[in-house]
Amino acid sequence: MMDPTRLGVGVIGAGRVGPIVAQALAGAGHALVGMTAPSDGDTERVTSVVPGVQFFEARELVERSELVVLAVPDDALIELVQGLALMGAWQQGHIVLHTSIRHGLEALSPATHAGAIPITVHPLMEFTGTSMDISRVHGCWAVVSAPAIATPIAEALAVEMGMEPLVIRQEDREHIAAAVALATSFAATTVREAADRLRGIGIDNPGTVLEPLLRSSIDNAVRAVAGNERELGSHGRE
Repeated sequence: MMDPTRLGVGVIGAGRVGPIVAQALAGAGHALVGMTAPSDGDTERVTSVVPGVQFFEARELVERSELVVLAVPDDALIELVQGLALMGAWQQGHIVLHTSIRHGLEALSPATHAGAIPITVHPLMEFTGTSMDISRVHGCWAVVSAPAIATPIAEALAVEMGMEPLVIRQEDREHIAAAVALATSFAATTVREAADRLRGIGIDNPGTVLEPLLRSSIDNAVRAVAGNERELGSHGRE
């Protein structure tokens, strides 16, 4: 197995997640080979996060890289991996990482059959695709899964990007995905409805008005959950 301490990294996907992961890995000392160009053509948005990045077609990027990051929408992942397999792009020893929470290691099967090492690293945060995400990545948790032999690589990559690895079993992925969807969709829906009500009575800056309330509410909720965890832990030691 190749030395994971310094890898040539290629990132397929230049939406919200790809540029942040690319910059985080480059900041950890890995050599950024390049990225695929953004589908919307806005290369300036990408280079504002990853200065000087070069753009390549997916197949060429895979062939040039040791670690290939697939930061594409969930519904595009399987077709992408299969398409690259049909082109013969995957090679023995490639490390292939996808960032999807919905898909597990099975989505990387065509690459695995060609000898690649499959891992998943999904940061538990919402991305804006801007440079503010670089600091947000540090300290967040990342859902990690990999074959036993590759788990240390997956964990090390998460840590190098500033995240806390949360290693899960494949059969538990759907529960993690459901929890993430519940937390994010509930927050977005609630905030949007509250903002609409304030706007409806003539308050033009509902986001500014609600921000301190939302932050304190979330902090209190998280603190309560953490308190319950500590209480349960102390009971377990009795």
